[in-house]
Amino acid sequence: MATGDRRVVIIGYDQAELLDIACPSDVLDAANRLGVTPRYEIRLASMGGRAVRCASGLTLAAQVKLEQVAGPVDTMIVAGGWTYLEQAEDQRFLDQVRRVARMSRRVASVCVGSTLLAAAGLLDGRRATTHWFYADKMAEHYPAVTVDPAPLFIKDGSVYTSAGVTSGLDLTLALVEEDHGAVLARAVARNLVTYLQRPGNQAQVSVYVAAPPPEHAVVRELVNLIEADLAADLRTSTLACRAGLSTRHLARLFEQQLGSTPSRYVRGARTRAAARLLESTRLPLTGVAARCGFSSTETLRQAFLDHFQTSPSVYRMVHRRRAAAG
Repeated sequence: MATGDRRVVIIGYDQAELLDIACPSDVLDAANRLGVTPRYEIRLASMGGRAVRCASGLTLAAQVKLEQVAGPVDTMIVAGGWTYLEQAEDQRFLDQVRRVARMSRRVASVCVGSTLLAAAGLLDGRRATTHWFYADKMAEHYPAVTVDPAPLFIKDGSVYTSAGVTSGLDLTLALVEEDHGAVLARAVARNLVTYLQRPGNQAQVSVYVAAPPPEHAVVRELVNLIEADLAADLRTSTLACRAGLSTRHLARLFEQQLGSTPSRYVRGARTRAAARLLESTRLPLTGVAARCGFSSTETLRQAFLDHFQTSPSVYRMVHRRRAAAG
């Protein structure tokens, strides 16, 4: 390793998802091939330096024992895998994840690797994402983490989590852009013949792979009501009255079915709808706010800051630039 290289440690284990390892490593390797300075020094680590037998049946040779990783580390990335629940109960493994995280400039995960970060206590008090299919389970087991199953990836401070499998590519392109700028990140994307970096706040699920609607008929009906008219009176008391339930009972149903309070669900639905309008129309912010049920542009701005960590105007500007670049 040359002096000043960015050390990247990807953590694998038995039955890890191959793409969770390959997407980050190949993005960083493509950046190296384009001549970035400093370069990325990429190493696959495992407990005891054991070979990583991936879920696909292919086996990868680990280059370093996780227990022997020494700092400083630029980026630690934890892969997802079919045995993630077993890993989440392995205290020796979690101790090493915590140790390496302490010496890392930033920490990231792909897919259900976020559950391992949560098990290590690295996501407490943070907003994080994971594969949409496993989001409810993660939220249930780690209540100190705000789990948002919608975005492709989320940055909360120096901790980054991404959704299922190939979203690791989008996350790593974002890391490259953060390190070396948007021009280089777009060059890497072209080199990999992939989309010129989907924004992290883009929904990870389409209508074809979306999670099923709530099983409970009342919650399903209310969700349809909310989505149909976001500008309506959607206070929890109003929704409870429509359903013929107490507000406490309604809150329990929403937590059980959606992992969210009614008010938080409504706010998220309004924010996502506002994002779509900002992407696809030239409506002024006042019009976007009104159409999506926000009482003012300030409440819209605050919702965007909480949900996307950026303002509506910046979101619109960045989306237009990316669309133009594409």
